[in-house]
Amino acid sequence: MITIYHNARCKKSREGLEVLKQSGQEFETREYLKEPVSEEELSTLLDQLGMAPIELVRREEKIWKENYKSKDLSDKELIRIMTENPKLIQRPIVVRNNEAVVGRPAEKIEKLLH
Repeated sequence: MITIYHNARCKKSREGLEVLKQSGQEFETREYLKEPVSEEELSTLLDQLGMAPIELVRREEKIWKENYKSKDLSDKELIRIMTENPKLIQRPIVVRNNEAVVGRPAEKIEKLLH
């Protein structure tokens, strides 16, 4: 099964959703701002992405700049912060089997599907 972690207000996320629709493959949409991810789920996603937590943080978000930018945070703390503030998670994330990509640019999603 393919899952997209989606934020409908994000242009890049909408582009990623369109790639999935065009592919003709079945997928499910997880609107993670409405249905937040757990720390365990985010840890699994990071493993599938092959990324460190800091790489998944949207560092241009106001919430990051005002509250966390200058702090020395552990991976565990970063995961907690992202689950408490899901706007900080890069998007869209598309998962297929045990592989995942951040769909920026959308071509990364196309590669995952083939």
